[in-house]
Amino acid sequence: MTKQPINTELALERLVQLSVSGDRVATRAFIDQVQIHGMGAHELATDIYWPTLQAITRLWRHDQMSALAYRYSTRLIRMLVDQVQALYDQAPRNGRRLVCICGPSECEDLAGQLCADLLEAAGYEVLFAGGGVASDEILSEVGQRRPDALVVFAAAASDAPAIRQLIDSIRTIGADPNLPIVCGGGVFARAPGLAEEIGADATADDPMALERMVRCALASPRRVAAVKPQRRAAVA
Repeated sequence: MTKQPINTELALERLVQLSVSGDRVATRAFIDQVQIHGMGAHELATDIYWPTLQAITRLWRHDQMSALAYRYSTRLIRMLVDQVQALYDQAPRNGRRLVCICGPSECEDLAGQLCADLLEAAGYEVLFAGGGVASDEILSEVGQRRPDALVVFAAAASDAPAIRQLIDSIRTIGADPNLPIVCGGGVFARAPGLAEEIGADATADDPMALERMVRCALASPRRVAAVKPQRRAAVA
């Protein structure tokens, strides 16, 4: 008997409900059923977990959920993201190293982790520091480890000044002035042009677009103008 494909919108709605409730057993059982119906690990991450995280972020940002529900949901999604990472098909290593950082909130850290996991599956060596790392430590890491690109994920507008300062420091103090810098996250989607304004080479608002923009930035790290049209198409 042929399995019926999962209705992604209904699955997303159900996962939001379950994660907010904090029901770990029911959540795992639901994901098991989704996988039985043929949804693979990569699809789970990009088509279910990512939009669920976005929905939770919006609810929290607009004061439409309690602190308890926020903690339930983010920790449940963290559990799912941790589990699905081990199931990704891994591309051959491409010899490129990325340093990934993010804003300080739980949702930003989760989104950053999901993107870092997918970038690693795409063949990159990924160093994921999460949020709350001092700029001087990031500068030192960039200078010592010489990554091929820096990926910065941020959802809140309050993150932008610190990101601008970090980018300015990387460009001006000589840590690696030609380092491609790719930004992702809700704040850049809500404020078109912000990434370019603060000195980034490209930006995207979802994991698939982020991986494409990393490839674009690495292909022409000193030709920022060549990346911009593709960035806008990816996040439109």
